[in-house]
Amino acid sequence: MRQWRHLSKKNGSKLSSFIKAAPTAVLLAQAPEAAAAEALQKSSAGENFRLVEVAGGLSNPWALAFLPGGDMLVTERGGRLRLIRAGKLEGQPIAGTPQVAAQGQGGLLDVALHPDFDRNHLIYLSYAGPGAGGANTEVARARLDGGRLEDKTVIFKAEPKTGGGNHYGSRLLFAPDGTLFVTLGDRFSRRDEAQNVVNHLGAVVRINDDGSVPKDNPFVGKDNARPEIFSYGHRNSQGIALRPGTAEIWQHEHGPRGGDEVNILKAGANYGWPKITYGVDYSGAVISDKTAMPGMEQPVVYWKPSIAPSGMAFYDGDKFPNWRGDLFVGALAGTHLRRVRLEGAKVVEQEELLADLGERIRDVRSGPDGHLYVVTDDPSNGRVLRLEPAR
Repeated sequence: MRQWRHLSKKNGSKLSSFIKAAPTAVLLAQAPEAAAAEALQKSSAGENFRLVEVAGGLSNPWALAFLPGGDMLVTERGGRLRLIRAGKLEGQPIAGTPQVAAQGQGGLLDVALHPDFDRNHLIYLSYAGPGAGGANTEVARARLDGGRLEDKTVIFKAEPKTGGGNHYGSRLLFAPDGTLFVTLGDRFSRRDEAQNVVNHLGAVVRINDDGSVPKDNPFVGKDNARPEIFSYGHRNSQGIALRPGTAEIWQHEHGPRGGDEVNILKAGANYGWPKITYGVDYSGAVISDKTAMPGMEQPVVYWKPSIAPSGMAFYDGDKFPNWRGDLFVGALAGTHLRRVRLEGAKVVEQEELLADLGERIRDVRSGPDGHLYVVTDDPSNGRVLRLEPAR
């Protein structure tokens, strides 16, 4: 991700005038508690808020999931699954996590709860799984039993495993019908394979909660195609979210040097990478001279220069009524939280929040308590932060 940080510093002042930068800190007083409220912030949507640190001292935290009763699970890319209980980070990680290839962008990645978690206590982890030929994204299911995982089973393995440490995806989302969507990456050096449905590279897959293939998947029964694939032609997807009140599943992916995309997923659709792109290679070389081709989907919005998106959530809480229905995207290179206002599938406003923190935003979640949560990426002091109203 060093390239992203370099691009951000070089091009940060050249963001489109379409983007509204939010006024930043106006008050620097901090509360005396350990989880001190940070500087007050304002949004152009008329919401004033403050940040509260829920947990700090994390090592490259990647994802956040909410347990019933207010506890939280946090993955650390190095392979640890952490528990935040009663507002405090537990000292001991949860035991029984899978072996991961913690190299480059690989490691322990997303975490999601089964829709019937209250009854079965099942959680799902995505991670870079090592094996013959290198590594690729895997998904494991296990039962959370106190401080450890029991009955762990690997329910999906992306194929093939390849060398290198980049572009694993990977986010997890349970759809309303109970199927599980898993976003994958093209593994960087194999980008042309994103157009090839005979493997999983550059795809979004859809599986049942036990790893079996839904009968209505678009490539079921077709020769030379993986039946798990739902859509393809993706580069490196690290965001997926269900739009509240609809059946729409939205996804975003990293572009190369420019061309980050937000898409609405459609069964069997081709999203074009690398045949079409709004970006160029890191060297400046042309990847494709086309941004559109017949039979390939166009993004809802793209970012040029890149913000390096990671994590995505629609806000559907009650603490910030002016944000309801807005899309929030974490930015790694852009070191901010991007708020996107929509009318249908049209973007009508964008705003940068938390830019004054100067921290890489790895994940964003709309919490069951109505607050908005973000996870910052740092090797020694990654944080879970809560956005609270400040009126």
